[in-house]
Amino acid sequence: MMGSKHKAIKSQSCGKGKTLDATPAHGAKEAEAVADDAIQDEAASDESFADKATDRVAPFDPQLKVALVHDWINGFRGGEKVLLELTRLFPAAPIYCLFYKKGSCHPEIESHEIRPSFLNRLPGADKYYRHFLPLFPLAAETLIDEKYDLIVSTSHAVAKSIATKGAIHWSYVHSPMRYVWDRFDDYFGKYPLALREAIVRPIASVLQCYDVKTAGRAAHYVANSQFIAQRIRVFYNKTAEVIHPPVDTMPWLEVTRAPKDHYLFFSALVPYKQAEMAAQACIQLKKKLVMMGRGPQESELKEKFGKSEYIKFLISPTDEQIVEQFSTARALLLPGIEDFGIVMAEAIIAGLPVIAPKMGGALDIVENGVTGLLFDCMTSGGEAARQSELSNIKDFIGLHLTLAKLTEAIEDFEKAPLHIDNDTRTKIAEKFAPKAFTQKVLRSIKKTLS
Repeated sequence: MMGSKHKAIKSQSCGKGKTLDATPAHGAKEAEAVADDAIQDEAASDESFADKATDRVAPFDPQLKVALVHDWINGFRGGEKVLLELTRLFPAAPIYCLFYKKGSCHPEIESHEIRPSFLNRLPGADKYYRHFLPLFPLAAETLIDEKYDLIVSTSHAVAKSIATKGAIHWSYVHSPMRYVWDRFDDYFGKYPLALREAIVRPIASVLQCYDVKTAGRAAHYVANSQFIAQRIRVFYNKTAEVIHPPVDTMPWLEVTRAPKDHYLFFSALVPYKQAEMAAQACIQLKKKLVMMGRGPQESELKEKFGKSEYIKFLISPTDEQIVEQFSTARALLLPGIEDFGIVMAEAIIAGLPVIAPKMGGALDIVENGVTGLLFDCMTSGGEAARQSELSNIKDFIGLHLTLAKLTEAIEDFEKAPLHIDNDTRTKIAEKFAPKAFTQKVLRSIKKTLS
C-alpha cells in the first residue's frame, strides 16, 4: 500500500463550547506552506503561454470601488493565472497580499498597485515567508486599509479570512488550507516528533480555530472544482459555486500527437502529488517515465530513482520540452489527489490521455475511458472511496492511494490505449477557456452584489 495515511488532527478547543472535530461545521484554507515554490496549482504552462490568450471579456463596472486580495505574489503559477484574469476584469483595483516579491510575477499583475502586509517588511520575508505562518491571521486582520464596495479574493491561505471593513466579499478558493487540516502529516510528517507535536501542531490548531471563526466573512464562496466545493461544505458548512480556473488553450490545441514508449509525470515534486508512486509503478511494469517538475522532493527522488533505466528527470522544462512531452508521451500519470489539476486539462486539450485517481479535480476534467482512465482511491477502511460520500474531516484524512490500483490502470491502458479525437480536444478547450472563466465570474459577482 502506497501513499501517506494521515493521522487525524486531534480535536482542539476553539472557544466556548466549540471543538474542532470531524464534523461538517469546520473548515480550512489552503496555503502551499512547504511547497509553494513547486507549482502551486499543478500548472503545466508558464507566463509566456498565458500571454497568448486573446479572447477577453470587457472589464467590470468602473464605478465600483474594488480591491483584489491574493495570499502572496512571488511567482506565476495556477493561482496567479486566476488572479491575472481578475486583474483584467478590474484594471483599476489595487492588489492586497501578505508578501510580494517584485519582478516575480506576470507584468499585467505587477502593473497594478500592490499593497503587501507588514510581514513583507520583516527580515527574511523574501525567502522564508512560510516561516511567518503564525502571524498570517494578524496580517489578514490588518491588511485592508480603506473602505471598498467589493473585495475579490483568491485564496489558498488566509485571503478568504480578511477583515473587509464592510465590503461585500467574493472569495475564490483554490483549496482549504491543507497543511493545517487533512494533509498536516504530508507537510510536517518528517519534522522531528517533539517539534511537530510541541510547536507545529498547536500552531495548526490555532489556525484551524481562526479559519472556522472567519468562515462567515465571505458573502459568496466559489470553488475551483467539485472536490473543493465538497471540502468547503464539510469544513466550513458553506455552499460554494464551482467555476473552473482558466486554462491556456492555444498552445495545446496546436500539439500534434506522436506517442512513443514512455509515460509522463508533470507536477510539483511534493509528497501528496505521489511522484514516487508513479516511478515505482513504471519500474515495476518496466515502463519508461519522464518526470517533469521541481520541488522539495527533487533530491530524494533523484537519489531513489536517478540510476534507474526507466526513470528520466526533466526538472525545469522549457515550453518546447513541455510541448514535446505532451506530443510523445503515452499518457500523463498523476497519482495524487488534485484540488483541480490544470495540467490534466492542458494534457487532454493536447490529446494526451490522463491516468489519475477517481477523486478530486480529475472527476471534473477526465471522462473515464474517453480522455483517460480513473482508478479507485481507497478509504481508511480499505474500500473504494466515493467523493460524494465524504462527510467529515476524518473521511478526507483517511483517503489514500495504492500502488496496485495505479499499476492496474497502466496495464489496462497498455491493453487498450486511448486516442482523444480533435472534436473532444476542442470541446474541452472551450469548456476551460479563459473567456468561459471570466464570463462565469462576472455573472457570479453581479449576482452576489444584487
